[in-house]
Amino acid sequence: MSTQSDLTGVAGWAVNLMETLGGPGASLAIAAENLFPPIPSEIILPLAGFTASQGTFTLAGAIFWTTLGSVVGALALYLVGRAFGRERFRAVWSRLPLVNLDDLDRTEAWFARHGAKTVFFGRMVPIFRSLISIPAGLEAMPAWLFLSLTTAGSLVWNSIFVVAGYQLGENWFRVEPYADTFQKIVIAVVVLVVGVWAVRRALSNRRAART
Repeated sequence: MSTQSDLTGVAGWAVNLMETLGGPGASLAIAAENLFPPIPSEIILPLAGFTASQGTFTLAGAIFWTTLGSVVGALALYLVGRAFGRERFRAVWSRLPLVNLDDLDRTEAWFARHGAKTVFFGRMVPIFRSLISIPAGLEAMPAWLFLSLTTAGSLVWNSIFVVAGYQLGENWFRVEPYADTFQKIVIAVVVLVVGVWAVRRALSNRRAART
C-alpha cells in the first residue's frame, strides 16, 4: 500500500504540494496537468481524494479545488487560442503538407455545429482534455459558454477520480490501470484515424498530380 511517506515522482510532488498548501495545492497541481498533459490527471485526481481521506481537506474541498484548477488551466489555453487568432491559424494551416483550406473550412463548420458538445465531453477524454481548449479559443467560442462547459465537464471527470481515490484511500493507485488503458485506447484510435486519413490523402494527391 502507498502512504504519503513512500510516494515519489509526480505522485510525491503532488501530495507534498497538497499537504503544504491544502486545497489550493490540489488546484495548482491539476492546473499544471492541464497545461502540461504529460502530468497525468489519472494520478493527481485520485491522490487528491486520497489526501482528503487523510484529513488534509474535505472531499467536497478536493472536488472544488481540482475543478477550479482544471478551469484555470483550460482558460489559459483558450486564451492562447484567442490570442493566436483564426486568421493567423489559417495562414499557418495553408502551408502544411497534405492539408488544404477546404479541410479547415469543413472542420470549422463541424465545430460550429458541435463545438459545445466537443468541449464538454472533451474534458473527459485523456489528451484532448487540454487540447480542446485551443480550438475553442481559435474559433472564438464565447468565454461564458466555454467556461460553463469546461466547468461542467471537469466537474464530472474530476469527481469520478477524486471520489474513487477517497474511497480507496491508500489503495488509490488501483484507479490508474483502468485510466491508463482508456488513454491507450484513445491514442490508438487517434493514430489509426490519422494514419488512414494521411494515406488516403497522399494517394489522392498522387492521382491528382498524374492527371
